[in-house]
Amino acid sequence: MEEKEQFFLEIYNLGIIKFGNFTLKSGMNSPIYIDFRPIASRPDLLIKLSDLLIHEVQSCNFELICGVPYAALPIATTLSLRSKIPLIIKRKENKGYGTERMIEGIYKTGQNCLIIEDVITSGDSLLKTLIDLEKEGLIIKNIMSILDREQGGIENIKKRGYNIRTLFRIGEVFKILEKKHFLKEKEIHMIQFFFQKKNIKNIQNKRISYEEKKEIISHPIGKKLIDITLKKKTNLIVSADLIHSKNILKLVNLIGDRICGLKLHVDIINDFSFSFINYLKKISIEKKFLLLEDRKLCDVGSTNYLQLHYGIHKISSWADIITIHVLSGSMSLQNLNIPSNMGLITISEMSSCGRLSDDNYIRKALKISLKNSKVIGTVAQRKVDDRLLLFTPGIHFSKQKNNVGNNYIHPVQAFEKNGSDFIIVGKGIYQSGNPKIAAEKYRNAGWKAYINGL
Repeated sequence: MEEKEQFFLEIYNLGIIKFGNFTLKSGMNSPIYIDFRPIASRPDLLIKLSDLLIHEVQSCNFELICGVPYAALPIATTLSLRSKIPLIIKRKENKGYGTERMIEGIYKTGQNCLIIEDVITSGDSLLKTLIDLEKEGLIIKNIMSILDREQGGIENIKKRGYNIRTLFRIGEVFKILEKKHFLKEKEIHMIQFFFQKKNIKNIQNKRISYEEKKEIISHPIGKKLIDITLKKKTNLIVSADLIHSKNILKLVNLIGDRICGLKLHVDIINDFSFSFINYLKKISIEKKFLLLEDRKLCDVGSTNYLQLHYGIHKISSWADIITIHVLSGSMSLQNLNIPSNMGLITISEMSSCGRLSDDNYIRKALKISLKNSKVIGTVAQRKVDDRLLLFTPGIHFSKQKNNVGNNYIHPVQAFEKNGSDFIIVGKGIYQSGNPKIAAEKYRNAGWKAYINGL
């Protein structure tokens, strides 16, 4: 134990623990950030770490070593050199050229591979690696983590049948640091706050309710959407990707009582007119749902402003919510001069296969979203900060890839795994034989999944 303590004090001096306000890979906020990457610049510490790992896994039988990309890669490489056990490299994404392989190295189907992770929080990154390795026919029996943030990741992995161990637990290392007087008073307060939040999460193991979310969301449209959701007991938004106004109105008259929002692409409507918009607006008021224009503004700020306020659609005159990309940076959201009764939804992550947005882009998109007071939420395929409403598209009871390259997600998965607040359903309803019945089924599934998470 003394050797482990001494080692941790050495790496702590590299600045591996930072205190402040950080956005994690999941999009969640944390007062503590742990980063093992500085160890890569200290070969002596990498060797010490690999020797500690060898001691921990000496009873395990494995033929390959793989580090979860990319922070654990230098650790796994050093462990491979010290143990003389072959290394394979897992990529985060397909390069799109060369061999286009996700796993690099020499291996055979049926070989047993030890996985090395640096920091485990929820375990999501680790699970992606596990899935890709198992697709290659490799066997995963043992996983070694350097540090467990004690936020459910270890338990999540164990529930799936894997044997996972960790060198350090966050509570354990903070006791070491406090005992050695390494911590300032402000840092101790941050640690206490962290454990308070962590313990509440671990004990309750639940999502926050719409009522709690309403207290966090500051924008009036975000609050109004939650009010509608609670009153009608529906978190269903229907995507009416139809090209004739009469078909949209027909659909809305059938399903309006079962939805909290209607998503439109007005630029695909062949016979768009303001008489259509006025009638649709009237129905939305009567049946109590919001109109969401999925314009996905994606230009510099001045062009976004013109597309929002001018042209034949004049979106700002009728839409309650509009979607916007953040590819052009935070300034593209500034000076839009949107009405006070209109909110923005950013696009952080789409449901299409082969999308170019990686985890780094998504983190930046979420950060921009949190800093803009007009943003009520974001579109993503993962859990995000509770200060944002999460909208999940690509919802279908059939969890397969459709013929235009979108990955479908079951409503239960959207709420239980991704922590969604609102599901967006299109073809599953308007292409069904009976949209009214289909909408009711999705409404019930979404609401039940939400209630079960409380």
